[in-house]
This record gives sequence, C-alpha cells and structure tokens, in this order.
Amino acid sequence: MPEHSERTLIIVPAWNESRNVGNTVREILQQDAGFDVVVVDDGSTDDTAQVARDAGARVLILPFNMGVGGAMRTGFTFAQRHGYERAIQVDADGQHNPRDISVVLAGLERADISIGARFAQVGDYQAKGPRRWAMVFLARVLSRVAKTKLTDVTSGFRAANRRAIDQYVHYYPAEYLGDTVDSLVSAIHSGLTVTQVPVAMRPRVHGKPSQNPIGSTIYLLRSVFALSLALMRGRRRSLEVSA
Repeated sequence: MPEHSERTLIIVPAWNESRNVGNTVREILQQDAGFDVVVVDDGSTDDTAQVARDAGARVLILPFNMGVGGAMRTGFTFAQRHGYERAIQVDADGQHNPRDISVVLAGLERADISIGARFAQVGDYQAKGPRRWAMVFLARVLSRVAKTKLTDVTSGFRAANRRAIDQYVHYYPAEYLGDTVDSLVSAIHSGLTVTQVPVAMRPRVHGKPSQNPIGSTIYLLRSVFALSLALMRGRRRSLEVSA
C-alpha cells in the first residue's frame, strides 16, 4: 500500500452486493489510483468478497452479518492500525458517487468529520412523508448539538480525519441508526467538529431500497427513539470524560 502524507482509506461496507460492489470499487480506483479500498464483507452469502477482490479491493470478511455499524468499526480499526490519516465510507450499492469523494474529503480541511449531504441544493434526491419528517427532525436537533447547520445527518457518505478515526474505533455503535446518528452525537460530545458538503445521490443499479408508508412510519418512530438514546449516552460519556 502507498506511503504518502495524506493516506486515504475508502471503506466499503457490503452485504450481499455482488452485483454492485465490483463496479463501485472500479469507479473509486478510477478517481485516484492513490486511494486504498477495503471492502468489509458483512457476512454475505453470495460472492461479494471475490467480486470485490477481482475489482482491486482488499477484503475483510466478517463471519456473520453485524450491520453497517459493525462493518464500519472494522474498517476504522483497520485504518487506525495501518496509519491512515483519512477514511471515508462509500456504500457498495453505487448510490454514493465516487466522483464526490474528493468533495467530501475536502470538508476535512475545516472539520474532523465531513458529511456528504443529500439535502443541500444539489441533485434530486427526495424523501417523503414520515421518512422525510424524521430526517428533518434529526437534522434540526443535531444542528443544535453540533452548533452548525446540518441537513442530512443520516447520510453514510462521510469522511473522518485521524482524530475522528480514533474516536470511531473507541465508540461506533452497531444498533439501528448507530452508525449515523449515535456515532455523530458521540463524536460531537467528544469535542470533534462536523461540517457538511452538498452531494448528489444516484439510484441503486441493482436491488431496491425498502421504502413504503408502513416502513417510513416505523422509521420515524425508531429515529426519535434512537436519537433520544444517543443524546442520553452522549451526555453520560461527556460527564465521564470531564469527571
């Protein structure tokens, strides 16, 4: 792996994404040959791991499905142990456009964590009904916590500098919304700074996301519950640090 001053690791969590992950890895490597790509195979039952290797990625295999949070913590641990200065999550399904990696990474020039935001006047990504209400509510609350305007705190397209990588290795929850909301609250309470940059999302090439009225309503309720737990845990950890 290359040894240069701003070593960057692209972490791609993948679960049964054999139809998408190969193209995603190739697109990433086309953007910058200096990027190192590690695909975290999250207990897949298909040939995701082999497809990723064939495309040029290093693959870490989890023995069973741990969810995005578990996969990303594995990726951040790898980044810490191998001395990477920056790490960024790019989803295997192709919705995160690899052309925007440099844009999201640029946000690290002014903050420890940079979020690629879908609701920042770029692209045509839409969420409706309860799902959209939940996203707006979460963004407003976390904007106050972070003391900066955030519009898309559930976006997984985010980058971390070395300080944030170390924090994520220390605490990066695997439960529902833990990889986005809870990890962000914990980072903020630990003194890390957050910014966002506008990006445009793409539709999945293969497979369909599950969004329906019932699912969106459940998402709203679970989001509020997850945020409440995250804020309580965040306050407790900040008190423990200051004690």
